Amino acid sequence: MKIFQKELKLKPYPRGFHLITDEVIAVIPEINEIEIGQLQVFIKHTSASLTINENADHTVRSDFESHFNKAVPEHAPYYKHTYEGSDDMPAHIKASLLGASVQIPISNGQLNLGIWQGIYLCEHRNYGGARKLVITIFGV
Repeated sequence: MKIFQKELKLKPYPRGFHLITDEVIAVIPEINEIEIGQLQVFIKHTSASLTINENADHTVRSDFESHFNKAVPEHAPYYKHTYEGSDDMPAHIKASLLGASVQIPISNGQLNLGIWQGIYLCEHRNYGGARKLVITIFGV
């Protein structure tokens, strides 16, 4: 069993859903050593999240942002946690709905994603800043 782990600091992204698959792959050249295994990507933040979805049509990402903003609106009168602005509590809820990590199979030294799949950084804050990811690969 081989295990590799790295931390990746992403540049600040604006609010929205962003493909980061290439950035993740770029920091783990050791993936070539894995015939069968798993990649886990974990985000070290509570107001951004990760998911896997459409990697070709950018309108999917803008539709995600529009839908999540309707489903989890800002300025809800029952929010108490508003110290960091009106996008703060909605960002925490959105992050919990989507999750803090994704796992992807590794086959023959490559991510075994579907043809239209990519890893998204889901930035839920207007000014979230640089985000840190822990990337772990393991396998044989």
